[in-house]
Amino acid sequence: MKYSRFAFFLIIGILFSGAMNAQSDKQKELEEKRQSLLNEIKQINSLLFQTRGEKKSVLTEVADLDQRIKTRENLIRVTNQQANLLSREINDNLNKIDQLRDELETLKEDYAAMIKKSYRSKSQQSRVMFLLSSENFLQAYKRLQYMKQYTKHRKKQGESIKEKAALLQVLNTDLIEQRKQKEKLIEENRIAKVKLTQEKKDQEKLIASLKKDEGKFATQIRNKESEARELNKQINALIKAAIAEANNKAGNTATRTTTASATTFDLTPEAKALAADFKNNKGKLIWPVEKGVVQNRYGKRQHPQFPNVTQMFHGVEIATEPNALVRSVFNGVVLEVQQLRGANKAVLIQHGDYITIYNNLASVMVKKGDAVSTKQSIGTVFTHPTTGKAVIKFLVYQNTKEMNPADWIYRM
Repeated sequence: MKYSRFAFFLIIGILFSGAMNAQSDKQKELEEKRQSLLNEIKQINSLLFQTRGEKKSVLTEVADLDQRIKTRENLIRVTNQQANLLSREINDNLNKIDQLRDELETLKEDYAAMIKKSYRSKSQQSRVMFLLSSENFLQAYKRLQYMKQYTKHRKKQGESIKEKAALLQVLNTDLIEQRKQKEKLIEENRIAKVKLTQEKKDQEKLIASLKKDEGKFATQIRNKESEARELNKQINALIKAAIAEANNKAGNTATRTTTASATTFDLTPEAKALAADFKNNKGKLIWPVEKGVVQNRYGKRQHPQFPNVTQMFHGVEIATEPNALVRSVFNGVVLEVQQLRGANKAVLIQHGDYITIYNNLASVMVKKGDAVSTKQSIGTVFTHPTTGKAVIKFLVYQNTKEMNPADWIYRM
């Protein structure tokens, strides 16, 4: 009896899960995206808008608002996808419920007719007489088999009614829950759209003030771009010098490596293994700070408010908490610690022929030649005394080749 009940509930579970699996997987994926976007908005509010009392440039305010607007637009889009998928699931469930009700009604009618027929010949005596009236043994055997099959079929019909009734109840319960979820998502989207409208109005006001003095702000952006190019030159020179020094120290080259000719590391077997391990973890590396939101992504693009101004971002700029600890994203060796001209401290960590660079540090906790492990603190991020913002500039290189950090860091 226990086993039959277990089998019954197992069948119900298989029937239900098989019907819902494909859509629930998609729903789960969308919910993960939605939660990730909600967390991103929370971090943007915390890291970019926590210093409202501090003096912020109009350019910074516009950029911060733009980032929150884009994230909120993504949130609205994903939430709409969830609500639409729920609508499809609700319609599917309604169709399944109608189909099940029809099947259940037919089964009950068949079962009732079977019971009525069985009642008419239910006595043990009539069954015995049915067998004894057989003309021969073979006919008696066939009649006995028929009686067994008839009893088995009746039992199977009863179980089928129970299964479909239970499945119908599960679908009805799920339908109620799906409608609640949809209503909740629609309400959340309504609130998000109200906030988005207000943010766009705020941004329009700021952009209008920018346009009044477009030349001045465009010059500021170009000056920052010039500073970024100079900083990138320093980093490239630093990498070449570090490669030359490492190769000469290893003594693996026939001739001495000069800074000008240094483009690739001469790797030991151990360094090759470390490089392979680093490469195998592409897309899985930890963030260089525990809490952070990408403020500027890698690559070249036009400024959103000044189309005539082009910006190139080497690496990524991550806004984080003031005085946040900066950590190594992978095992490696400190290749260089340097105070960059016109900037703050930078730490270069070697992972075979890969290099990760942590720039804009206020303090450093490691020195050149130190072995570091994943998540090990290497310094603290510089916090701007005027704006109160803390931004780390993170770069990834393979030898002297610049790479997109978002390809390497988990969910960046």
